Amino acid sequence: MKAPELLLPAGTLDKMRAAYDFGADAVYAGQPRYSLRARNNDFKLEELKQGIDEAHARGKLFFVASNILPHNSKIKTYMADMEPVVAMKPDALIMADPGLIMMVREKWPEVPIHLSVQANTVNYMGVKFWQKLGVSRIILSRELSLDEIAEIRQQCPDIELEVFVHGALCIAYSGRCLLSGYFNHRDPNQGTCTNACRWDYKVHDTQGDDAGDVQTIKFDFNKALEEANQSFASCGGAERHPLADKTYLIEEGSRPGELMPIIEDEHGTYIMNSKDLRAVEQVEKLAKIGVDSLKIEGRTKSLYYVARAAQVYRKAIDDAVAGRPFDLGLLAELDGLANRGYTPGFLERHQTQEYQNYLTGHSKAKQSQYVGDVLSVDADGWALIEVKNRFGVGDRIEVIHPSGNQIIELAQMTRNDQPVDVAAGNGMQVKIPGMQGKEKALLARLF
Repeated sequence: MKAPELLLPAGTLDKMRAAYDFGADAVYAGQPRYSLRARNNDFKLEELKQGIDEAHARGKLFFVASNILPHNSKIKTYMADMEPVVAMKPDALIMADPGLIMMVREKWPEVPIHLSVQANTVNYMGVKFWQKLGVSRIILSRELSLDEIAEIRQQCPDIELEVFVHGALCIAYSGRCLLSGYFNHRDPNQGTCTNACRWDYKVHDTQGDDAGDVQTIKFDFNKALEEANQSFASCGGAERHPLADKTYLIEEGSRPGELMPIIEDEHGTYIMNSKDLRAVEQVEKLAKIGVDSLKIEGRTKSLYYVARAAQVYRKAIDDAVAGRPFDLGLLAELDGLANRGYTPGFLERHQTQEYQNYLTGHSKAKQSQYVGDVLSVDADGWALIEVKNRFGVGDRIEVIHPSGNQIIELAQMTRNDQPVDVAAGNGMQVKIPGMQGKEKALLARLF
């Protein structure tokens, strides 16, 4: 079995380095103007050059995301702006717009092009179409099952296929969401998505007036839902659910008083906040299918997220290729990352009983929180820690390092050479002992 490439996001040079340190084969980054991450993106031209050079010096790959769906104004500047980027010799451009792809293929036919998930390729004929245009890799839509991916592989054996295995899921077809543009006038397809689907919403009931308009009334949504479910159950579920035809208004937490209509059906308002994709247990199946690259989403996520995800998926790939059984402990490792609950997305609809038992037992018992970065280690083994979250003497700390992780019980800590019991939170620096050889380590508190 061929090991698929492990592809990680890089929003900064430090995150790029962490991705490589913890097992990534490749990273993707993008210019703010022409990728879908205009915010929280440090890769201007100078940083792109440095990143590409560092990647090649390490024998790694660096892909540049240029997957915007441009309006006319950006068409006019695109080729001139991309000329210095192409001169840096990235390993591929990730693109979505057919017009831009045509322009790049005509001027730089030697540059590999990977078709972005933004293009929503969901069948093998679509793959064949893009292959005829000279695209070397297709990043398949997140809406495909394992069986559909396998059929595409069988029908298209001589083109690279890439599949997302971890990270945020859009509430619309991959990347084609309009919420941010509707609420904030910031277009997701122009790189300025505000993740409106993930805000903190409250639901308000309404009642109609004589003019057919709605006005809000005070009510307890959870209580109303419980009463409606009881009413629905009492009639055997044969009738339409009492809440199915209601109109509700949602209120985002940071914008009190701004009420927006939403339709609530018998299943709730799940569309506003998808769970995160986690397909680590599907890695072996994807490798057997012959998927060339497994991709993790999250260019705006933390360095801890990048390092932890790289480490977990690296082990899953290595175990799969070596024929070792899936390590259920990897599920617990990923539970320590910030998430909104996990789902395998469209890849598989049902999980094994073993998987379910683990989630309700061991995995939930191992909760962790990112608490610090190791900045340096002196000759005596004392490490200078940049604190990210509160931790203290007596805590069980997991030291996460490219060479392997270990769990310690923190017995000592100093600040400004004075003993302290607690590192109160972000912005502090403290020292802890016993950290020989742990440069570049990250710390997580277990609880």
